[in-house]
Amino acid sequence: MGTSTTLLCAAFLMVGEPSQPPCFGCLNQPAYSIDKKPRLPMTLYDPQPGDVLLYSDANIFWGLMYAIAFTSAPGHTGLVVRQDDGSLGVLEAGYNDKPWVRVVPLAERLHQYPGTIWVRQRKTPLTEEQSRIISCFAAEIDGRRYGVIRLILQMTPIRNRGPLRTCWLGKPAGLRSTYICSEATMEALVLAGAIDGATARPSATYPRDLFFDRAANLYVNRHRPLEADWHMPALWRRCP
Repeated sequence: MGTSTTLLCAAFLMVGEPSQPPCFGCLNQPAYSIDKKPRLPMTLYDPQPGDVLLYSDANIFWGLMYAIAFTSAPGHTGLVVRQDDGSLGVLEAGYNDKPWVRVVPLAERLHQYPGTIWVRQRKTPLTEEQSRIISCFAAEIDGRRYGVIRLILQMTPIRNRGPLRTCWLGKPAGLRSTYICSEATMEALVLAGAIDGATARPSATYPRDLFFDRAANLYVNRHRPLEADWHMPALWRRCP
């Protein structure tokens, strides 16, 4: 074996076989529906920063909590972000029903979540600067606590969501010590200028509002944060 061939073989052994790109699954055709019916044709999910994930599981406890708060499934949300190493992650407050904010690998989250996932894809990509802002925000709040007390207040009359009070309460707060799920998603998008901070109400907007682009709350129903720049929700599936 010649010297050049030996060096080539050594280089191959050091590099190894090229790693396979992560599989992000497939999406059904989008629709404002949580019926889980297949809507063909399915397409490969090509994620990008700014996509909004909406989750629902069969947890009886959370179903009861949603009912008390006058909402229903889907009851959880996350935001796709670019991580420091260039890979895609998802920002979630209340990841895996734990009282923490976490940024976790996107492909891993999609394939391991025990319930149903819908994806609202961006109609146009975020700018590099918008994506950078979202990434910085996600890294900054990763590890902060979930807003358990403020979640409990959502089930009482002492909350930002109400027929009149949402006009003045629930405005963007930027960096804070705790977050609930839809609040973390919306705060990131407000900071990046992807949704209007003047009309957004992060702590008064529920995941179901982000799913359907309509809400029982009159103020949120007039100012629908995702309607203009995100596609309708598409049911996520593992690829055949």
